[in-house]
Amino acid sequence: MESLREYLKEHRLITDGAMGTYYAELAKDQTSLVERCTLENPDIIEKIHNEYIEAGAKLIRTNTFAANTAVLGADKEEQEKLIVKACEIARKCADGKAYVAGDIGPIKAAPEAEDEVTDEYMRMCDIFIRMGVDAIRFETFSDISEIEPVLKYIRSKSDVFIMVDFCLNKNGFTAAGISADRLMKKAAELDCVDSCGFNCGIGSGHMGMIMQRICVPEGKYISCIPNAGYPEQMQNRMMFMDNVNYFCKNIEKIAQLGVDITGGCCGTRPSHIKGIVDKIGYEKSGHKNILRDDGSVEVREQVSNEFIEMFKPEHKVVAVELDPPYDANYDKLIEQAHFLKKHDVDILTFADSPMGRSRVDSILMSLKVMQDTGIKVMPHVCCRDKNVIAMRSTLLGAYISGIRQLLLVTGDPVPSVSRTSTTGVFDYNSIRLMSFVKEMNQEHFTDEPFYYGGALNVTLGRLDKIIERMQKKIDAGASYFMTQPVFTDEGIERLATIKSRLNTRILCGIMPLISYRNANFIKNEFIGIDVPDEIVARYSPDMTSKQGEETGAQIANELIDKMYDIVDGFDFMLPFNRVSLMEKINVNNR
Repeated sequence: MESLREYLKEHRLITDGAMGTYYAELAKDQTSLVERCTLENPDIIEKIHNEYIEAGAKLIRTNTFAANTAVLGADKEEQEKLIVKACEIARKCADGKAYVAGDIGPIKAAPEAEDEVTDEYMRMCDIFIRMGVDAIRFETFSDISEIEPVLKYIRSKSDVFIMVDFCLNKNGFTAAGISADRLMKKAAELDCVDSCGFNCGIGSGHMGMIMQRICVPEGKYISCIPNAGYPEQMQNRMMFMDNVNYFCKNIEKIAQLGVDITGGCCGTRPSHIKGIVDKIGYEKSGHKNILRDDGSVEVREQVSNEFIEMFKPEHKVVAVELDPPYDANYDKLIEQAHFLKKHDVDILTFADSPMGRSRVDSILMSLKVMQDTGIKVMPHVCCRDKNVIAMRSTLLGAYISGIRQLLLVTGDPVPSVSRTSTTGVFDYNSIRLMSFVKEMNQEHFTDEPFYYGGALNVTLGRLDKIIERMQKKIDAGASYFMTQPVFTDEGIERLATIKSRLNTRILCGIMPLISYRNANFIKNEFIGIDVPDEIVARYSPDMTSKQGEETGAQIANELIDKMYDIVDGFDFMLPFNRVSLMEKINVNNR
């Protein structure tokens, strides 16, 4: 057979349909992991491939969509055995009648395991290349950035055809909040990608509507492989409507837009593929009605952000962090906010249930304070409690309510005593959350974007690793950093080094300790806050409350003097929301 690239120059490529849902129907088995059936029931896998080829599919996918170690519960050796067998079955069936694509779906893993996931993708691709597949297909992804290193790795080793398909919702966005348009533009920037488009997630009707309004760049083959429709749960089975005629009519309309590659995803059967072949055939129509990006960019004036404009050489930004209440009694916090507004505080920040213990929602608390006092606010948003859907909803709600500043953090884990009843979500880490908000800014808030910062602990870990992680956050759109409290000369020296190496704004954390007990508690209970013995020694157990506050304010002022020419401002973390301390602390009148 001629190469896939040569075939696509003159032909439309029609792929196979669903593997998982069709296997469940044939085998009357709704519970087995279909990828495992490559080894456990290979005859049915072979039958499915053959039926799709007989229906007219010119490309079949290996039964490896979820053949990753996490889903399989397998080690690398067992995974390789399964992938090799899947390739052997597919190539036997294809036998010069169809092309074979090694199929890879997203690997769900904790954010800290991203490097291991990348290594696993690469390992799978090595097997596919060794087995001589015609293409490697990444399907149902939500963002190309998570596989970009893998795509470049493949191209460095092989000239195999590379396909990337994204999963959209009915509104034309992925789970990562990226629009169909931006996905196409991002894919077009990668020379290693041969085709890009969309699969799964939605039915042919919604897919057709999205395809009519997207703008795709030149230079890539475009794919469109929708589901049969939307499934219904029937007892223990997921049932799709028998809608071959409707599906194929929609594919015909999509093909007329100039799509190069089409076929079926979940719920489709060989009858769907045969219907597509009968409707549109393999010859290209010559139409190219999909909007093509001409490269022009509409330039619009961006609304200035009052908080960011405060960062000036002659002014040190003053932020104060207040803890939202555990209950609905918020009157005292509102009083504290009014007090701070009168004492030259630029912005108030609110933690997102710190220590994994529930408090009033940081965004809702920020809105209440902003509405009642008029002071600028910056809610913290952590990754612990919200999945992708809830996070996007939360951010949209914050935006339309007037929030424009955020501190994006990974978040404290759920306390171990609560883990049997409460689970952390952690769909993101802080860097991935920043990338998500960056995409939302580009998609929805171009004129007046969110400005967001990240957390910084200057004393925890190797300095080069700290700087490396900060740069990743800057690349993900972070405009500023807020540090944990700094008490030591070593911490100050580290801050100076960071500022000399990175072009970013830093608000240094200042925590005025208010008693001997408070100083010992912070020193011994909080990892990453280094309180030296000489600081603790300035307190005594028999101090009065007033003496403790005065000592804390004095130490705070000394630290501010040492860091004044290094940092861009200060973030005050006041024990027990003791706002009266701010009367004793001087920042901008030095």
